Amino acid sequence: MSRTTLTYLGPYRLLNVVHTGQIGQIWQAYDDGNQRFVGIKVLHDRFKRSREHIRYLRWEYKVARRVVHPCILEIFAYAVDRGTPYVAMEWFPAPNMKQRIQQGIGKMLHLVPKIIEQAASALAHFGRQGFVHRDIKPDNFLVADSGDVKLIDFALARRIRRGLWRLLPTRSKLQGTRTYMSPEQIRGEWLDDRSDLYSFGCTLYELLTGKPPFTGSTQQELFSKHLKAPPPVLETIDSNITPEFAQLVRR
Repeated sequence: MSRTTLTYLGPYRLLNVVHTGQIGQIWQAYDDGNQRFVGIKVLHDRFKRSREHIRYLRWEYKVARRVVHPCILEIFAYAVDRGTPYVAMEWFPAPNMKQRIQQGIGKMLHLVPKIIEQAASALAHFGRQGFVHRDIKPDNFLVADSGDVKLIDFALARRIRRGLWRLLPTRSKLQGTRTYMSPEQIRGEWLDDRSDLYSFGCTLYELLTGKPPFTGSTQQELFSKHLKAPPPVLETIDSNITPEFAQLVRR
């Protein structure tokens, strides 16, 4: 079929839509030149001319190129073809951790240690490369049937500020997912990898119990719990969880 149609984006042959979100779509595509399947993220038509959304898409590519790791989804390219901005990324067809939890994590209980180890490895590498993710949550870890994990979605990532730079006032708006936000993120402070670690603790809690550590009927109530409430005690919910591991998650 002619490349003048949207059957192709750049060198990638579009096959089918695998996910549709508020901002865009994920396509399964085929890279004819390298003979491999890839994922293609494109913006919805109404966002294709939005400077803000194009900036996020380009930034996600730039971050991904700096944090390459076996447990972080690789993004190969950012390009614009016939007015359509897109990124091409590693093809990793798997549900996210949130979907796994909703399906019943008991089916994968024997793989939970592997899932936690790979997710932690990805997050540690992300921080070592000088970035804070700012949206760590179960939705942003893909989990294959084998237990292999890929960290995704880097659009909100920011460079970690060190030294005197941290004394400068912040100008960032509140971004992220409220259920997993760290106290520092809620207060609008400069963030480092400790903020992601807090969100990861919330993620592990949900992985192990099926529900997040804090909920609230209003945003104010939820934020108040993140800021003031002690972490729930894991071992009282599941007797199979050791006190040592529960303490690690609380930290």
